[in-house]
Amino acid sequence: MVVSLIVCELFLLATSSISIIFGIINVVAVNSVDMEEMKHSGNEFEENEGLLEENEDESEDRIDPRRRETVDQKKYELMLKLHSKIADGANSFLFQEYAYMLVFMIIFGAIIAVCAETKLGEVWTLIAFLLGAVISILSGFLGMRIAVAANVRTTKECSISLSRGFVVAYKAGSVLGFTLVGLALLFLTLLIMVYRRVYLSDRESTLDVVEYQMMFEKIAGYGLGGSSIALFGRVGGGIYTKAADVGADLAGKVVKGLPEDDIRNPGTIADNVGDNVGDIAGMGSDLFGSLAESSCAALVVSGTSAELVIGTGAFYYPLCITGIGIIVSMITWMFAANQETCCKIQRFSDVEKVIKYQLIISTILLIPALFVVAFFVLPSSFTFKGIDHEVTNIQVFICSLCGLLSGFLIGLVTEYYTSAEFYPVRELAESCKKGAAPNIIKGLALGYMSTIIPIFALAITIFISFKLADMYGIAVAALGMLSNLCIALAIDGYGPIADNAGGIAEMVELQLTRIRTDKLDAAGNTTAAIGKGFAIGSACLVSLALFGAFATRVNLTVVNVLEPLQFAGLVVGAMLPYAFSALTMKAVGTAAEAMIDEIARQDREGLIKEGVEPDYARCIAISTESSLREMIAPGLLVLLSPIVVGVLFGPKGVAGLLAGSIVSGIQMAISASNTGGAWDNAKKYIEANKLQPDILNERDEEGNTIIIKHNKGTETHKAAVVGDTVGDPLKDTSGPALNILIKLMAIVSLVFADFYEKTAWLV
Repeated sequence: MVVSLIVCELFLLATSSISIIFGIINVVAVNSVDMEEMKHSGNEFEENEGLLEENEDESEDRIDPRRRETVDQKKYELMLKLHSKIADGANSFLFQEYAYMLVFMIIFGAIIAVCAETKLGEVWTLIAFLLGAVISILSGFLGMRIAVAANVRTTKECSISLSRGFVVAYKAGSVLGFTLVGLALLFLTLLIMVYRRVYLSDRESTLDVVEYQMMFEKIAGYGLGGSSIALFGRVGGGIYTKAADVGADLAGKVVKGLPEDDIRNPGTIADNVGDNVGDIAGMGSDLFGSLAESSCAALVVSGTSAELVIGTGAFYYPLCITGIGIIVSMITWMFAANQETCCKIQRFSDVEKVIKYQLIISTILLIPALFVVAFFVLPSSFTFKGIDHEVTNIQVFICSLCGLLSGFLIGLVTEYYTSAEFYPVRELAESCKKGAAPNIIKGLALGYMSTIIPIFALAITIFISFKLADMYGIAVAALGMLSNLCIALAIDGYGPIADNAGGIAEMVELQLTRIRTDKLDAAGNTTAAIGKGFAIGSACLVSLALFGAFATRVNLTVVNVLEPLQFAGLVVGAMLPYAFSALTMKAVGTAAEAMIDEIARQDREGLIKEGVEPDYARCIAISTESSLREMIAPGLLVLLSPIVVGVLFGPKGVAGLLAGSIVSGIQMAISASNTGGAWDNAKKYIEANKLQPDILNERDEEGNTIIIKHNKGTETHKAAVVGDTVGDPLKDTSGPALNILIKLMAIVSLVFADFYEKTAWLV
């Protein structure tokens, strides 16, 4: 049974609209938090001014105390002032970044109009490109705005209970997840509907699969637009956030004893701004690009099957995966947001468990949902051009299932290597007792080791999917991995919000609130690493699917490493992730140095002391200027590499380039992200006083046993801070941005495939 075209379109329009409405409902819920409540004591909780009892240890996993922390008018006004400064800084950066993006869209749009269109004067690809770029910008901006609104509200809710703080942060993250996926699906569906009625209307007399394939290639510009904006969001935002973070971390080296989140630290507001522009807006644009690109890749390949495009709506199947994922994600969301009935957060350790349950529940529910979609939307069997066997709807379901399960496995492995609940991070913390060098060495080894299982999972998924349904199977596997994207984005967005809330609590000196936000933040670090694992895994499959679509378009059946041109492209492609990482990491270092110099200047001028407000705006300006300036070189490297190689050496040279960049980039991205995440949580493990003291077989002059503690402020902690600082650009700049490199190079190659065939000047 195959549902009709109109039913598919109605289903997609309905689910995408529901997703957007659901996001708006969460916006209202977050904004309805009563900030005035924290100035008054309640009947249910005991007012304690946030102080712990003498026998209570904040490092213990214990039941969240039924006490609230109230603030006076002065602290309340300070909270709102800090929130306003963070919001202003985030807006300032994004609007300046959008000015750069506008220039890029005009210039690159002109290149597309001249080189990528079938005929000069056509604008099919250009329209799709501009639409994808605008929706990507809108998605990131909306996510950033709600994150900024939620940070101070999370602080307020954590002053009452851990559970309430989690719910508001998770609802804010859900705005990003559901709104982004809804917008991406809605406008891609509308684009296809319009192009079917306009692009194909002039070709009705000769309508066949070739016309559909050409239409879907034009629509692929939508993915290119989204991924291009993601490049600037991830790279620019990543440089900003880590320059500010490293600068704020190292402020203590300039001004002795000045903590990262101390209100006297000039870099602390810029650090909090960075959480929003890099980890929210940038990450949102990144995963928007993944969803759009994987959908477009599947559409291009489906254009080679008459059974999927002629007189049926089966070509909508890739989008229907996203549509059913929205419904499943809404059901899953209820388990975390409804604290009264299920998944209650009572103990500090419950936060990470509830988040993990979100991934488990969504994965379990998606298995039958994906089967239903494949059974009802796809014909029982169909063929593709260039494939000598029939493909069944059950085989396609298996492809989506492989993607879903491999994504879940990657998430679990990422958690194991980056969570302080498991041995690898605790081993890193132990190594800090011997200094920074062992911590660095073991951290790098941890990252390299963490690539093994994810790579095997991806390799098995690729093998099975390709054997069952060729490149269409790989594109479907990528969409299967992204099918619970609403939940993955909500989890990923929750982390930076909790981090911001903790920074505000620290600056306002709310002790109990800070303990609670730290528990949310610690779980957020792990979930952020899991989110990066999903993004990296999906980027690998998406890039390979786009590569398959490119190969289909240029009739390339094999990448022959024994052919000099393709092998040379392979080697150069494998080098590009290293060059890209070098540019982004150096950019972070350069910007951080400027930040540290500014903090030193303010210290000399007496701006860093009690009762004096430091010049936060100058530090924000330094991060903004540096990130926007430094993102240009990596961006040009990614965009121009496939175009230059294609123009000079044709499709075969590009094929080698893409294969090399995918194989090399995916390993680097996993390693960098997990190394940085592990170093970060090893530092937090020590700061939570969980590292056991050393009891020596020696006694002091008074005859007491010598005990060496390893808590915050000790040499052990300083060694952990070194690792965390080195890991910052790895996990939040270079690592995540490598996703963009491999995806964007592939989608650029697909969009410009015709142009490469016409040029190839040197061969």
